[in-house]
Amino acid sequence: MKPAIAVVGSLNMDFVVRTKRLPAGGETALGHGFRMIPGGKGANQAFAAAKLGAASVTVKMAGRVGMDLFGDRLKASLSSAGVDVSAVHASRAQPTGVAFIAVDDAGQNQIIVAPGANNEIAPGDVEALRRVVRGASAALFQLETPLATVAAALKMAREEGARTILDPAPAQHLSRDVLEAVDILTPNEGEACLLLGREPERIGMGEASRVVEALAARGARMVILKMGDRGCFFRGAGEACHAPAFAVDAVDSTAAGDTFNAALAVALAEGSPIPHALRFASAAAAISVTRMGAQASAPSRAETDQFLEERR
Repeated sequence: MKPAIAVVGSLNMDFVVRTKRLPAGGETALGHGFRMIPGGKGANQAFAAAKLGAASVTVKMAGRVGMDLFGDRLKASLSSAGVDVSAVHASRAQPTGVAFIAVDDAGQNQIIVAPGANNEIAPGDVEALRRVVRGASAALFQLETPLATVAAALKMAREEGARTILDPAPAQHLSRDVLEAVDILTPNEGEACLLLGREPERIGMGEASRVVEALAARGARMVILKMGDRGCFFRGAGEACHAPAFAVDAVDSTAAGDTFNAALAVALAEGSPIPHALRFASAAAAISVTRMGAQASAPSRAETDQFLEERR
């Protein structure tokens, strides 16, 4: 039987527009190339994991959508990649979540999310999700659903023996109680600074080890600090390593972190050691930033393997 990956989290319909530069406060900028693309950090991770692990893992998604056209399209997108969506339920009280994304010519973005039905997942619903997580090798989480629900689901997943992987985005403060239920924490630099009570800043390579150690001291068993074009730094379980980034021409960084976490979970489910898993995840994320959109940018396994083969 193939190992399973469970994803508990958000599903959004993304409204994406290109612009020469991101507008300043109060400014109107002209855009072009509008697209409506399935997204949401949870759904992005599930979709990418299914594409990257099509032959080696099964992927299950748990979340909420509205009883509307967007919800139907999001479920259809996940199903097309092979994701089990039987635990994605429709809410009568809220519409499907949406995200409004502006992307500039350098590939940087600004995102506003209206959670909608994603906020309907309550802590009291977590017990019903146990069947989704039971038997899973890994359970992926993010912070686009209520924090109390994420906290309860992390503990439940740990009880079921799943390796818990948390992308602490969108950035917010997390208690030690939450972090202690996390096996692998994957913040970017801004999220790491917030978790440590610091002003957001670019973290120097010489400081990365200290930042990771400080985060681990807050409760997480392992920490992977994602540093964009400088790669990622890992420390945990008595080992440490730096995985350099791959040089690519970035078009859109939307969902790069989601693709990274999905690829990491797939590689670990296949039994890869951390250094190999980080290289695989970095490659998948690098491919994703060369394409527009969230789920639309997720690479296949064949593409990722070829990318790595060409860069040996």
